[in-house]
Parts: sequence; structure tokens; C-alpha cells
Amino acid sequence: MSAHPAPARLVTMPMAVTLLLLASTPLWLGAAGLYQYLALEIVIWMLFALAHNLLLGYGGLPSFGHGAYFGVGAYAFGLLQQRAGADLMAGLLGAIVAAALVGAAVAAFISHRRGIYYALLTIAFGQVMWFIAIKWHSVTGGEDGLLKIERAPLKLPGLEISLASNEAYFYFVLVLFAAVLVGLWRLIHSPFGRVLRAIKQNEMRAGFVGYNVWLYKWSAFVLSAGLSGLAGSLFAMAQQSAYPNVMSLHNSGYVVMMVLIGGGLVSFWGPVIGALIFILARDLLGAYTETWLLWYGLLFMAVVLYQPDGVAGAWQAWRERLRRPAAPAMQPAALKPTQHKEA
Repeated sequence: MSAHPAPARLVTMPMAVTLLLLASTPLWLGAAGLYQYLALEIVIWMLFALAHNLLLGYGGLPSFGHGAYFGVGAYAFGLLQQRAGADLMAGLLGAIVAAALVGAAVAAFISHRRGIYYALLTIAFGQVMWFIAIKWHSVTGGEDGLLKIERAPLKLPGLEISLASNEAYFYFVLVLFAAVLVGLWRLIHSPFGRVLRAIKQNEMRAGFVGYNVWLYKWSAFVLSAGLSGLAGSLFAMAQQSAYPNVMSLHNSGYVVMMVLIGGGLVSFWGPVIGALIFILARDLLGAYTETWLLWYGLLFMAVVLYQPDGVAGAWQAWRERLRRPAAPAMQPAALKPTQHKEA
């Protein structure tokens, strides 16, 4: 029997179902009383949440200022388009590189920290970047932000595809989301992903057995920041603007809430579920009350208190109860550490 686990499949059944369901939204979204831009926003936030979960869910690294890298990507895309004349793909690549470079600098300062000290430093650096976005008027536009960011066409050899409509842009974003989804799935099932989970379980022991813990934490942060920048650039093009509030602390808090409510601590699919729940709650509850965030906050508190593994954790627990035979009445259930269980 091989000592190494078999490599993860490139595409799994849940992955295919998720992508097919998202791809079908133009066919039924209007009949459900919703609009195509909502599906577009959900996919962008799913991408952002997956990027953040690489740190929080798999590395146990609580980054509470991650909206900063989302915002860096948004501003970088707008500035490259407006001041350097970058086309679509060059702008997206530049946004990823800019966010990754900023993330690399921040990670160099914080990767030797753990726990609450790590979390507080991520907040501090995030607030610094938000302050810069507010005050650097000549570059960022200050509180007015960057306006008139165009939805540049997708240029392929001998073909130019307009992304002006929400539906066309949605499918472009969905293709990028699928690529990130597959890439992250393979990454977390690679040796890198297994070391990252070992660091989450016991950072000191991972160092004792010979892994360069600082380098793994730094690499995970850079990759997460770069993918967050990609999500931010897509969001800027969707809204055709970039504002400082995308870098704010509350925007960073939203993605943390998505990951925790969805169950990102125990499942790869937690961020996807959490982003869907958050955006739908915002729009559906927001249609009835301006205090929708209060009710969502109460839901978040209930999940943390009574179902800390989130929606995905509840689903996994239900499936486990169906699979295993009923235990004898007097036999105590075995306690197991929390871990990711992939479909």
C-alpha cells in the first residue's frame, strides 16, 4: 500500500454541480424574482471567500483585515486601465500582482506571530491601507474613489467579446472562478496543503519535524492576497468604480462571517455556501428592513454558539448520523478533533 495519498481529482461531483448551477442562473434567475447582477456579485464574493479561507480555514491564520487586498486589486485594476491603458487581461494580472506584492510585504512582518497577535496585526495593516486610500487623493481619488472604470472587452486571437452586459460579464467571471476553484482544490490536497493543515493543528510540532513554518505561512498569505486582489478587480469592473469602503474593516468582517457561517473551518465548500447565504440575506432581508445586518448578526451569533462548524459542518454531521449504526445507549461517543472533510 502506498504511503502517499492519491492525488485529488481535478473535478469532483460537487464542483461540477456548483458550476453547472451557477452557469444556469440566466435561465431561471428572472423567474425567481432576482436579477443577473446578483449572481455576478455572489460569484465574486465566493472567489474572495475561498481566497480568505486558504488562510483561516486551512492555515488557522485569522486575517481580519483582508478587505485591504480586495481593495488593492480594485484600485490597481482601475489605475492600470485609466493611467497605463492596460487591456482587460493585463489589468487583471496587474491587480493580482499588486495585491500579492502588498500581501508579501505585510506577511513578512506578521508571519512570525500566532493567534491574537497575528489577527491584530492584520487589522492594523488593513486600516493603514484603508487610510491611505482615503487620504491619497491624487492617486485613489480619496472618498470619491475611482470612477468610470470600463468593462473592457475580452480580446482573443481574431475575436473580441464585449462584456458590457451583466450576463456576458457573469460568464467571464464564472470561467475565472472555475479556474480558481479547481486550482485551490488541487492546492489544498497537495503536499503544500497538507503542511498548511499541519501548521493549523500544531505550528510548533510542524516546525520541529523540519518544515519552514514561516515560509509556508508567508506563501499562503501571498497567494490568498493575490486571489483577493483578483476578486477585487472583478468587483471594480462590475461596479465600474473603486471606493475606499471595499478596504474597510467591516468589508473584511463580511468575508470572515461568510467563511464561518458556511463552515469553512471544516469544509472546502464552506466559503461558497457562506457567500451565497450572505448576499441573499443582504438582498432579501434588505428588501424588508433596513436593519437586515442586525438579523444577520443574530444568525451569526447563533451559528457560532450552537453550530460552530457552520452549515457545511451541520451537513457533514447529518450525513455521518445516517451512515453509522445507532450506538449502544450507554456507550459514550468518541471525541475527535475538528478537521476538514471533503466531498
